[in-house]
Amino acid sequence: MSRLYLLIEPWIYMCMAITHIPATIRVLVVAKDYGTLFSPSGFREALFGTFWATIGPQLKAINEERVVALLEGRIKDGHIHDKVVSASIHGTVLEVGAGSGMWADVLARCSGGVDAAGSLRSRKNASSGISKIYGVEPNPISAKALQKRVNEVGLQDVYQVVPVGIEYVDDPTAWNGKIEPGSIDCIVGILCMCSIPEPEKNIQLLYKLLKPGGHWFVYEHVKISHGGPLMRFYQWFCNIPWSFLMGSCSLCRETGETLRATGVWQEIDLAPPDQTGHEIIPHIIGTLKK
Repeated sequence: MSRLYLLIEPWIYMCMAITHIPATIRVLVVAKDYGTLFSPSGFREALFGTFWATIGPQLKAINEERVVALLEGRIKDGHIHDKVVSASIHGTVLEVGAGSGMWADVLARCSGGVDAAGSLRSRKNASSGISKIYGVEPNPISAKALQKRVNEVGLQDVYQVVPVGIEYVDDPTAWNGKIEPGSIDCIVGILCMCSIPEPEKNIQLLYKLLKPGGHWFVYEHVKISHGGPLMRFYQWFCNIPWSFLMGSCSLCRETGETLRATGVWQEIDLAPPDQTGHEIIPHIIGTLKK
């Protein structure tokens, strides 16, 4: 991508979001949801939901090769390899920010649910050894859509939707289940840490759920750490309208640094994925081993 495109990329996404304002208003008026319509925070989330229905599949197509390689253990130092070079997803898995199930088919493939062509296959023949997946999604509308998607990709006997926030996953009075501290083999966070509330607190809670020796699979966009103060100022400036038009997403979160500082790790392999150094929406990819 050209340097100019990378500099204006946030504005391209924001202009696309603006074009969804009329549709969002129309949906809320038809539903007579005037409380959301006239609430800045409510309308922001409704707008992002409308926009995400369009942009989500596009972002998935762009990033799927990297995400699949990450979960298969073919990412090292930010680069995709042909062979397994690190831990692959296995055991009891927790998917953070599962949403309406955008990555459910990828997890199904990794767990033996479907093959690369989308055909169902026997999970007992899968090499990944996934035994259970918890999908954390507190939004009731998204949680319902997530369950539907789980059924569509053949994961209903493995995947359990957790319809509460991270702070309640170990509380059986909040939902029909409980995730014990130290019971998770793998945490998967794909483009979600930019929008979770109280990231330091919630990342710490997730860390406690992970077993010693467990792995956290990460693919997130982060605060700029390159290009000097001018680039960092420009990203901060872009984040002002971005934080309204993109729901609760933030361009300027130091997710990588927060993860590194949240506890003791045996191994950390987080790096930019083949970037030019001019990105206003830079990413990190890799794993941390507790």
